[in-house]
Amino acid sequence: MITGASGGLGRALVAEFLAQGWCIAAGCHREHVHQESDTLLPLPLDVTSREAVQSGVAQVLSRWQRLDLLINNAGNTADNLSWQLTDEDWQRVLDVHLKGAFLCAQAALRPMLKQRDGHILNIASFSARTGNRGQANYAAAKAALLGLTTSLAKEVGSRNVRVNALLPGVLPTPMTASLTPKQMAAFAEANALGRLNELDEVARFAVFLAGTRNISGQCFQLDSRIARWT
Repeated sequence: MITGASGGLGRALVAEFLAQGWCIAAGCHREHVHQESDTLLPLPLDVTSREAVQSGVAQVLSRWQRLDLLINNAGNTADNLSWQLTDEDWQRVLDVHLKGAFLCAQAALRPMLKQRDGHILNIASFSARTGNRGQANYAAAKAALLGLTTSLAKEVGSRNVRVNALLPGVLPTPMTASLTPKQMAAFAEANALGRLNELDEVARFAVFLAGTRNISGQCFQLDSRIARWT
């Protein structure tokens, strides 16, 4: 089950997991961009709604009788300087990135704990480590998502459920479409390799990590920006 499946990274994840033989439930909030098939189930999914999330998980279980993987990929932005952020902009970003991830994890963990197997991947961000000017809401939500990742990993490890986080890097997606070429170049220059990551590489790594059995509670940064862990 992949949330945010209509976005750039979401589509790449769906395509790669399907190519590797997985059955995928593709959760999309605003539009359905995936055609239903034997291995692909499009889901109308508002991750901020407990009822919608529970219904989505129920559809997955009805279709395939188990849930092996949840990727919390749904995201949004409402950028502004912190003193100019409205209450709505603050809450909307936290609701999607943090509350949404929690609601989806909570619903997915019920079948995972019962089947004593499963994996949750949370898509976080490098800004969780360093912050970004004009993204106090986004950075706070992503930092909290890392805390959620480690807490869940400690809670469910005894039932053979793994929880990890990915920091995919700055990617060519609708979320970064408003950035200027100069801003994108600055992000590239901040990488030791002098370039940004690619959607396909992130998707391939996600498939690899999803197939592991002994990794949990970890955060994987997938570009070459370097910063101290605090």
